[in-house]
Amino acid sequence: MFLNEYFIVFPEGDVQEIRGRLSLNEIVDINGNPLDLPLKTNRMIAFRVGRIKVNENRGGNETFHFLELLSAQELLVYTGNRP
Repeated sequence: MFLNEYFIVFPEGDVQEIRGRLSLNEIVDINGNPLDLPLKTNRMIAFRVGRIKVNENRGGNETFHFLELLSAQELLVYTGNRP
């Protein structure tokens, strides 16, 4: 049996399992769910997938998505508003 496991890694180093693979530079919420763009507001906790690492094992793969916290100023770009 071959298993694919997916994880998000927060900037502080905490790891959480998620349902599926994310894309590089994808904007996600605190649970690793992709956010629909454009965002309604920049007042939220959101992360960008900054790096992806895959560990290949005999029984499956582990995919780690390393997150970067976005500031309210950085999120303005994703709301359609410019600073």
